[in-house]
Amino acid sequence: MSNDQAGLQLRSLIKKEGQLEIALVQVPTPEPAANEVVVRVEASPLNPSDLGLLFGVADITTAKVSGSPASPVVTATIPEKLMRSVERRVGQSMPVGNEGAGVVVRTGSSDAAKSLMGKTVAMSGGAMYAQYRTLNVAQCMVLPPGTTPAEGASCFVNPLTALAMVETMRREGHTALVHTAAASNLGQMLNRICIKDGVKLVNVVRKQEQADLLRSLGAKYVCNSSSEAFMQDLTQALIATGATIAFDAVGGGKLASQILTCMEAAVNVNVTEYSRYGSNVHKQVYIYGMLDRSPTEITRSFGMAWGIGGFLVTPFLQKIGAASAQKLRERVVAELKTTFASHYTKVVSLPEALQPAAIADYAQFSTGAKYLINPNKT
Repeated sequence: MSNDQAGLQLRSLIKKEGQLEIALVQVPTPEPAANEVVVRVEASPLNPSDLGLLFGVADITTAKVSGSPASPVVTATIPEKLMRSVERRVGQSMPVGNEGAGVVVRTGSSDAAKSLMGKTVAMSGGAMYAQYRTLNVAQCMVLPPGTTPAEGASCFVNPLTALAMVETMRREGHTALVHTAAASNLGQMLNRICIKDGVKLVNVVRKQEQADLLRSLGAKYVCNSSSEAFMQDLTQALIATGATIAFDAVGGGKLASQILTCMEAAVNVNVTEYSRYGSNVHKQVYIYGMLDRSPTEITRSFGMAWGIGGFLVTPFLQKIGAASAQKLRERVVAELKTTFASHYTKVVSLPEALQPAAIADYAQFSTGAKYLINPNKT
């Protein structure tokens, strides 16, 4: 590869007139500094966190595709009332893709960089929907021999988030946990972690087929939020597990409040004395996703010992320190093809990712419809 070679990169732009534009652009591949490498990106997942940056708050039902098959341009309308929430990114052409994997094709002069030449590595640091990525060696994780880029593409976001949930549970003094949208790729990972580690997990889903899937994977406690008996089922699962912490991928609507209400009911199942302040057992819900963009509705029927907050994996890793974070990464690598295996329904090129049928599929956040982009797919 010549030093001045450019590569395709996917960019998301919000215009001041209230229009989203997603396009492929040719960008130069920066020459690596001493402690940097150039990676030919061969796999990068479309995670919900990526879709948030990719589409912003645009109304996807208005999406139109123009340009050529090799260089499509997607446009969509952003509702006027939502423009304020994205005003700081107006006019900025933003690269997308939180994580990925590929092969190191050029290195800087340091020994650490040179040692990665030709290696297959997983990467974090953004801008992964691109054919080439120049980044520091600290952002690369060498994959075990025989591991393909596709197998290592999802090494960071989902595995570390799932591990961070269990670690947060332990550090905050809880003994079991609740997870919503639990049939997702991340949810299935969390289920495998909890089975392996002997942690009781209450899985909340919204469809019967999702409940059936999780049970087939060994999940013991599964509650369907669309069932008329959901509140009773969830309360019974919380009594059985003692879970007092939840991680909610839904965000909007009543679900967080329902979980807290059922936690309070489970805690008080054997209490005979009345307390106007409720139980003194702390109940915590962390919202880490926005599958439902409507307001979070709270009906305070769970006493005074409770909390609702946001949760992101990067601040958590910074909080626990480099040594603890490294242990979590090492576990991911060691169990990459088992506990942390990811499964994809389709592998697409950059142009294919911008075709109407693909967008309609992966933009729904549907369970079991996870896409993988191979920027160098021909």
